[in-house]
Amino acid sequence: MAEYKGIKGFKVQYLDQDPVPAVAAWGAGGVLGTARIELGAAGTQTAGLVFGGDVPGNTNVTEAYNGSTWSPVANLNSPIRANTGAGTQTAAISFSGFGATTQVGNTEEYDGSTWSVNNPLSTARNQVMGFGIQTATVCAGGTPPSTVTNVTEEYDGTNWTAGGTLTTARADGGGAGILTAGLVFGGYDGPNANQSVTEQYDGTSWTAGGSLNTAIKFNRGAGLQTSNIGLSIGGDTGTAAVGTTESYDGTSWSTDTPMSTARYRGGAGGNTSSAFYATGTTGSLSSATEEYTGPGVLETKTITVS
Repeated sequence: MAEYKGIKGFKVQYLDQDPVPAVAAWGAGGVLGTARIELGAAGTQTAGLVFGGDVPGNTNVTEAYNGSTWSPVANLNSPIRANTGAGTQTAAISFSGFGATTQVGNTEEYDGSTWSVNNPLSTARNQVMGFGIQTATVCAGGTPPSTVTNVTEEYDGTNWTAGGTLTTARADGGGAGILTAGLVFGGYDGPNANQSVTEQYDGTSWTAGGSLNTAIKFNRGAGLQTSNIGLSIGGDTGTAAVGTTESYDGTSWSTDTPMSTARYRGGAGGNTSSAFYATGTTGSLSSATEEYTGPGVLETKTITVS
């Protein structure tokens, strides 16, 4: 039988890679074993980690993600909720939170196999905003115990020390970046009012950044990168859960493709090109994960040339 080339004089043309999406997209990910809210999260879309949270009631359950499925791994030493996470899947940190009866300064480190207890925060609190890596973590804001604070602490892998002071005291917003180039955004202030404020951190002091397009609380951040950029994902506008996603370029926020399911108080990880959002609530607990692919990022699958 004659080949196409012999008939037409040229081969059928194939793409050697998937086309670049013009806009960001969210897609379904793996299902968690334990649905929960107010949990810590760390890592990337293909190597994620979630730990602690409210099921309801405090839990110490930790699950690891490979980009497809969640698997149980070593538990935290102490059940906790409203904790915050940072770092990677094999070098993560859980800090702050609400223990059995009150806010705590608990710090635990994960090495990919086990959690170990380390020195606590100087100021016990929960619902903090945080970012960084295990040996250079920032903890900002939160509630210690009944009102929001503007206190920042920095962790060097052993001890917490005083950092810069937030201009706007608040709790339960998003955080992204590293110690010398990070940001926090959204959250609520003392009267429980939603915030659109963004502040950028240089390792010493906080300065004003561009405001979110939507004032929001209980949003989560993704942006384990070396610059003041990040994502704000999900949250509560004060009247409803939303799947809102906004992306920050270091100066201003842009409205992005929303999650398929509106929810808040979940856990997020990754960066502005590839992120995940896990569990949370839509009014009832969710065990779902959604995965984010940024605009202009190639799909992971390829087409073989033949």
